[in-house]
Amino acid sequence: MLWVVTCCLCLGAMPTIVTANLEFNYHNTEAMETFLKGISTSYPGITYLHSIGKSVEGRDLWVIVIGKYPRSHTIGIPEFKYVANMHGNEVVGRELMLHLVDNLVTNYQTDPVISDLINKTRIHIMSSMNPDGFESSAQECESVDGRYNKNGFDLNRNFPDAFTFNTAKIQPETQAVMNWLKNETFVLSANLHGGALVASYPYDNANKTTNGISPDNDVFLYLAQLYAKKHTSMYQGNICPTYNFPNGVTNGFTWYPVVGGMQDYSYIYAQCLEITLEVSCCKYPSASGLEQFWNENKAAMFEYMKQVHMGIKGQVFDSTGKSVQYATVEVVGRQHICPYQTNQYGEYYLLLLPGTYSLNVTVPGTTVLKTITVPESQDFSAMKLDISLGVRITSTAPPLTCPRTTSSTPSSPPGDNSIALKTGLLPILLGTTLMLLLTYP
Repeated sequence: MLWVVTCCLCLGAMPTIVTANLEFNYHNTEAMETFLKGISTSYPGITYLHSIGKSVEGRDLWVIVIGKYPRSHTIGIPEFKYVANMHGNEVVGRELMLHLVDNLVTNYQTDPVISDLINKTRIHIMSSMNPDGFESSAQECESVDGRYNKNGFDLNRNFPDAFTFNTAKIQPETQAVMNWLKNETFVLSANLHGGALVASYPYDNANKTTNGISPDNDVFLYLAQLYAKKHTSMYQGNICPTYNFPNGVTNGFTWYPVVGGMQDYSYIYAQCLEITLEVSCCKYPSASGLEQFWNENKAAMFEYMKQVHMGIKGQVFDSTGKSVQYATVEVVGRQHICPYQTNQYGEYYLLLLPGTYSLNVTVPGTTVLKTITVPESQDFSAMKLDISLGVRITSTAPPLTCPRTTSSTPSSPPGDNSIALKTGLLPILLGTTLMLLLTYP
């Protein structure tokens, strides 16, 4: 790893600035940790490095936060996250995240777009959700070595599912992410994979009512298409020989159903819109191609992060000016499986395309209906709309309970399907015919 030390001489005492020139090579867990700790030490004013938990083998699950106020949430500043390498053998995203960290911190206060992004967004980057899997993976395009965690579980089939009862035992890595989502007010996210070149959006699973289409389908389609268009070739849709995705995007359920996926969990249970980015045809390609992957994805990654500022945001107050936690804030016609509620500061964030909407704000016994118009241009600032309930709230309503599953019966066969959920072989009954879907990307 190459570090460049630059001494700045000017009037007054100036600190030595250490900038990272990260090489385009694969970094094992030790090298990744060394890099992240070096960044955290060199840029303490805009970074916060912390572990959200441990893998099965005891490796830290590192998250580096980048922002003007990196250590804690600031009212009005949205939370964004990228997660990579949840399949240990899908490695390009892991390296993209390290180079993204490098690019953000070294260009702060010199690049105006990056400076605005850091000043007005709290960015969380998890370069590896499955470090154990990475350490056991091999440089092969189609191999599954390292895909699973040390216990043999596919982490992208391991989350609670709103549509199908998931019997898979929740793994330490999954639980750490679930706790992380509970403790932060994430607004927008993407998780990076390999094995295809496409932007996939929710739902990944479905019942007869949804058929895979979410209440925010227009926003998800916009986000996926934006990434695909800003990518140098994803929008073509047919770069990988085995796939053809119109405009480089797909609905997850239309592609193949996934039970226990992270993007559905983030969207349904954590109020965070998330898409899945498949960024390489080969799961573990040669390191010689990493610089090209960075150049292909760089503009798209930055443009996608900026979208956390679309739509509306604000706080809900009672008549005394006190912020109200757990107020339900929903757009009429966009009813979520788990209604979106305000956080401990009374905040809400809703990603919406330009247009006119009716906003329904509810606490037990009181409902306020607002008509809003989201403007066309929203550079680094969603439209701010604080809402007064007009009554005094003397006690905090409890959070709404989300359903564990919306289907009356599991869509998978009865009995113990934990093996299928662990291996990624998803059994589905169609009439009397049993099909096995290979869900490896």
